[in-house]
Amino acid sequence: MMLDKYSKDGKVVGQVELADSVFNVKVNDVLIYELINTANANLRQGTHCTKERSFVSGGGAKPWRQKGTGRARQGSIRAPQWKGGGTIFGPLPRDYSRELPKTLKREAYRSLFSLKAKQGQIKVVEDVKVEKGKTKEMVSIGKSLSISKGVFLTENDDSLLKRALRNIPWFVYNNVKRLSSRDIYYSKTLLITESALKFLNEKYAKGE
Repeated sequence: MMLDKYSKDGKVVGQVELADSVFNVKVNDVLIYELINTANANLRQGTHCTKERSFVSGGGAKPWRQKGTGRARQGSIRAPQWKGGGTIFGPLPRDYSRELPKTLKREAYRSLFSLKAKQGQIKVVEDVKVEKGKTKEMVSIGKSLSISKGVFLTENDDSLLKRALRNIPWFVYNNVKRLSSRDIYYSKTLLITESALKFLNEKYAKGE
């Protein structure tokens, strides 16, 4: 699959090849769902906590004797039915993180990339270097390439580039070695640098 390559000014300067085994496979909706669901689960902190009756202070003594008072029997003022008592079956801290098998994860990313390619939401740009790390530099690049909600995929960790993108709500930075399936799925444009595309073509090609 051939695709136009753009300069940072938004002009077509050539063409690049997208590997069919990465960007033109049959889209598997179930795998994409599992990939996004796993990413959502891994974002959960799991720090929720409620106090059961064993964690609530007080209530060591029996409120009144078992028989003869005419009232219902009670063993502790910190039982669940009492005000200030413990919570029954409340949420406790837990780990929500999940991990997809490596082969399924690769196939899911192939489906996700192919979905974006079929929707015409992939653009390839020459390797971009930001001179001063200013936000306005990336804003102008985004406007030149008609990006309204996009993900910028690069191969190298450029601190100036990340700083320039940090304050733009409609433009998110991703490194090809640490992809965010959520960012890619919910974006309207997937902007890939030429070197990042080469990395994706090699890493996610079937049989690798």
